[in-house]
Amino acid sequence: MSLITEEQVVLDLTGADRHEATRLLGERLVASGRCTDLDTFIADVRKREETMATGLPGGIGIPHARSTAITEPSLVFGRSANGIDWGAKDGPATLIFLIAAPEGGGDAHMQMLPKLARALMKKDFKAALAAATTEAEVVRIVSAEVELDQPAAAPEESRMASAAEAGAGLATGTAAAGAAPLADAPRSLNLVGVTSCPTGIAHTYMAAEGLENAAKAAGHTMKVETQGSAGSKPLTAAEIAAADAVIFAHDLPVKDAGRFAGKPTIDVGVKKGISDGPALIAQAAALASEWRNDPSKAAAASAAAAGSSGGALVSKVEEGAGLGTRIRQWLMTGVSYMIPFVAAGGILIALSFMLSQVSLGAEGPIEIVKYNLTSTDQYNIAQNFSATSLTSWAALLFVIGGASFGFLVPILSGFIAFAIADRPGLVPGIVGGSVAATMGAGFLGGLVTGVLGGLVARWVSNWKVAKGVRGVMPVVVIPLVSSFITIGLFITVLGRPIKALTDALNSWLTGMSGASAIILGVILGAMMGFDLGGPVNKVAYAFATTGLAAAGAATDAPQLKIMAAVMAAGMVAPLAMALATTVRPQLFSEPERENGKAAWLLGASFISEGAIPFAAVDPVRVISSSVVGSAVTGALVMLFGATLRAPHGGIWVLPLIGNFLLFLVALIIGVLVMATIVIALKSRDTHLAEVDATATV
Repeated sequence: MSLITEEQVVLDLTGADRHEATRLLGERLVASGRCTDLDTFIADVRKREETMATGLPGGIGIPHARSTAITEPSLVFGRSANGIDWGAKDGPATLIFLIAAPEGGGDAHMQMLPKLARALMKKDFKAALAAATTEAEVVRIVSAEVELDQPAAAPEESRMASAAEAGAGLATGTAAAGAAPLADAPRSLNLVGVTSCPTGIAHTYMAAEGLENAAKAAGHTMKVETQGSAGSKPLTAAEIAAADAVIFAHDLPVKDAGRFAGKPTIDVGVKKGISDGPALIAQAAALASEWRNDPSKAAAASAAAAGSSGGALVSKVEEGAGLGTRIRQWLMTGVSYMIPFVAAGGILIALSFMLSQVSLGAEGPIEIVKYNLTSTDQYNIAQNFSATSLTSWAALLFVIGGASFGFLVPILSGFIAFAIADRPGLVPGIVGGSVAATMGAGFLGGLVTGVLGGLVARWVSNWKVAKGVRGVMPVVVIPLVSSFITIGLFITVLGRPIKALTDALNSWLTGMSGASAIILGVILGAMMGFDLGGPVNKVAYAFATTGLAAAGAATDAPQLKIMAAVMAAGMVAPLAMALATTVRPQLFSEPERENGKAAWLLGASFISEGAIPFAAVDPVRVISSSVVGSAVTGALVMLFGATLRAPHGGIWVLPLIGNFLLFLVALIIGVLVMATIVIALKSRDTHLAEVDATATV
């Protein structure tokens, strides 16, 4: 059935105010049999109006509501010669659409309602309605934009199609017409956004259309996720990662807002997205430029994002990536969620050992590991804690740190499975990781249970089951079946050989000394310096952090030396480039010299990515120098026997580094080696005059 009929058109709408006019429009729905209780429906509309006025700039009113009194999605059009105040700041509304939706209106017809919202952004559409002389003409004009006979398109496809038709203009009356396009924008930007309103019928989609049109007029591209009643295709992780800035135009909390953490963000109400689209795009462009020119803002936001998930669990897996890439991203998701446990446990244990040496002498670290929560003797810290005893504080730190360490393998396994299967993978992954740790299979066992648990959970999640079973699938069937298969296979088939492999690896690391340790340091250091935070760098880092789980409470475990070597090597490249730009500034352009200033802090904080701007401009010389310098530092740290329990922190965790003076010596030597090579290679540049000219601009 058509969304609008001739009976639902009023060409000479009158009324003392918008409430009276709404009732007159509602009576047309009663007459057409689409409204069973006018008073109930009008009350629902008024309740919506109390939430936020539905008048829009440009002489438009869009009263709307869901109601139990409405039998099917419907539109009623009214045109007022003198205009009726509908709450818009720029004056009364002359074109009014009453949008009526059933209470549970989530079917295909409901997906057509956003089309009206977008059509109202078109000047031609509004002009045709203003000039129409018959009810039939109005029905034809509206039906051309809001067609119910075609199969419902996916919300994102529908929105993109209508955006293509809408053109570059934003037809929102004088408020939008007075805004100037960003003709002088320095570059085309990739923007993303989210729109939402309390009922999700009209404002959500009109704001999306307004932002997209304004972005197009300014020479940018923009994709908007409409969190409305008709649903939408969420923005992909790749689209968000590529965005220069984000615009939230919403009156409801943004779902999974943590996805956008670390991005320049404009946050306004939904009506701003409709009436002030060009201004919001201009603000977003200015903010993106500000962040681009001041790397410290992006670094601070990224650091804040790393410490908070924004209330949502997220994975690091890109849609459409190749199998090899996805496997690496599965593993890195597990590692990223494991690292906070490593950091908390490792630092607490390191502090415990420091205090125990003060309290108990050189044998303190050996004595403090005897403390626990279960024994019946003096080592039960829960029963024998004394606030005045330094030993008690050291024991308390050790017990808490040990408890944190106990979660390393289960969390690693659980979030690998989560990356593969989303939330259904958590149960088999976490329980499987716990079993792997109990059997002594270590982090290798956690990797296996994580991948296996995720694949099994995803397989079970895709089962075609009866409608009555769907409700219990996520809470009963998926965790039950996937856990039984994953953990049953691990206990009976996979666990023992993986434990044997883990034991062999630990034996090799424990027996590592002299040349073998130095070679491992060279390899790990070179990997850290090769792609500066990329896949190779992350593999070396993951090897070090997951190895901390096997170190336990040992004070001189080889895994602690590996962690120290990896962190020191990862600090070399940005520090070396900072030094090179300071010693020989004429070899670098002005932007590179500015990046060099920031690289001091980034390198000292173990942020290898601080050298990426240099590698991007001159990859061969910078990366080759980085590999050599980082390899030297990795080898020296292993040779010197420096140890580290913290998985991150750079110089800020220096007091927690065993043999920290030798750690610093190894770091300084690597930085000097890389800086020397970079300067030597750049000094041989046959185009040095051009470089100097660029550097002095």
